[in-house]
Amino acid sequence: MKPILLSGFAAAALALVASAAQAQTDPLQVRSWAAACANCHGTNGHAQTGNEPLAGGNKDEMLKKLLDFKRGAKPATIMHQLSKGYSDEQLAAIAAWFAAQKK
Repeated sequence: MKPILLSGFAAAALALVASAAQAQTDPLQVRSWAAACANCHGTNGHAQTGNEPLAGGNKDEMLKKLLDFKRGAKPATIMHQLSKGYSDEQLAAIAAWFAAQKK
C-alpha cells in the first residue's frame, strides 16, 4: 500500500479541521471534569468556608493557578497531583466553566 501524500494546502486544511474539532469540547464533558472539584470547591464552585470558591472567578487567574499547580510552580497539598491529570486545554475549559457560574 502506498502512503498518501498531501499537498501543503490539504495538510493545513486537515490540521485546521482537527484543531477546530478539539476546540469544541462538549459542555457536558467540561461539567463532568469540573464536578471532580466539588469535594473541596463545592457544587458548581460554591465552596464551604475554608475552601476557595471558584464560581464567578476570573478565568485567566484560575487557569494560571491550575497551570502553575500542574508545572509545580505553585505549592499545594493535592492540586499539583490533580491538575496533572488534565491537558492544558482541559484546564482552560474547566476554568472557563467555573468563571461562567454565578457567584
